[in-house]
Amino acid sequence: MFLYELLIGLRYTRAKRRNHFISFISLISLLGITLGMTALITVMSVMNGFHKEIRSRILGVASHVQISTISGTLTNWQQIADMASKHPQVIAAAPYVSAQGMLSHNQVVRGIMVRGILPDYENRVADFAQMMVMGELDQLKAGEFDIAIGIELARSLGAFPGDKIVLISPQGQVTPAGMLPRLKQFTVTSVFEAGHYEYDSGLALIHMADAQKLYRMEPNQVSGVRLKLKDMFQAPQVVKELSLMVSADNYITDWTHQHANYFRAIQIEKRMLSLILALIIAVAAFNIVSTLVMAVTDKQPDIAILRTLGASPGSIMKIFIVQGTLIGVLGTVLGLIGGTLLAYNVGEVVAFIERLFSIQFLSQEVYYISEIPSDPQLDDIVTVAVVSFTLTLLATLYPSYRASKVNPAEALRYE
Repeated sequence: MFLYELLIGLRYTRAKRRNHFISFISLISLLGITLGMTALITVMSVMNGFHKEIRSRILGVASHVQISTISGTLTNWQQIADMASKHPQVIAAAPYVSAQGMLSHNQVVRGIMVRGILPDYENRVADFAQMMVMGELDQLKAGEFDIAIGIELARSLGAFPGDKIVLISPQGQVTPAGMLPRLKQFTVTSVFEAGHYEYDSGLALIHMADAQKLYRMEPNQVSGVRLKLKDMFQAPQVVKELSLMVSADNYITDWTHQHANYFRAIQIEKRMLSLILALIIAVAAFNIVSTLVMAVTDKQPDIAILRTLGASPGSIMKIFIVQGTLIGVLGTVLGLIGGTLLAYNVGEVVAFIERLFSIQFLSQEVYYISEIPSDPQLDDIVTVAVVSFTLTLLATLYPSYRASKVNPAEALRYE
């Protein structure tokens, strides 16, 4: 029953119009939908790429899940680590001592976070082994008071492997002269580059035994246990399950809470950019309204003849819905192809533009990356396609309804 409406709608789309302006508006609508979808898919993929890049760099230093206590001191870390390791999602556990301090070298002082680690354990939950630009993490030995620092911290202090630096602990010691901070000289053995300024400029690693001595902790005392999971996105669920297995004194958190501000900011940026670019598709879709309104005016005699031959108002409406939907479908398909191709090759395209105009979009010294990351996701692509097609379909309803209300007698009066 729908066959002849489809055939007439397709014929109207292919036919040469008396009014060439209608064809021009149709072409503009088609190109607008195509370019809007291409831009939206590409931008969403690039935002996903930045999100993934930041997440991987943060979690290369931080932990998926962290178990600590409200008091800040955990005495049975081995028992907690063994218990947590029984969870099917946990693949590694490592103890740590976390404290604040200050590093001094050549009359330069910097505030830092000190993390006491066991190198063999730490390599299982973090990626420091791949981040080392000078020396190795395994060079941290108990009792030798060695230290590994971030590349930005090393530059600001002017301290590199082999140099002696002083670590100042805020925990003072009472002397006849009053309360004095505790000082200890460390030897820089390695320098790491995490690619995240917060860690590169404010994190120092020492052996856990040295940290326990410096901060007056017992040999069996640590700040907490860090866990690495098979699937980092299961961290909130793992936290809920582990909270039922440990005592009420233990505090469990995961990376989605520890670094929520970073990831929330990226999500907000992605949503706002998507909304702005979706307006391009909306404008192109509503151009279809003007295209079909002019087409209805142009085809009024044809509509009147079809009505006199027995076509119902619903059939007339379907004819123009087919005409408008075809523009939307074609624009959506071309946009999907263009957006997907550009999203998967945005690095090469940007590199070509940089070479062509002798410019650089991302300076490696500033952004720690030399090319634009892209991570196209099927959910985003499908969502963009559905939204685009829905907007174009909605844009056809009013002009098609107008066409169905054309009075044959009025339309044929002056023919």
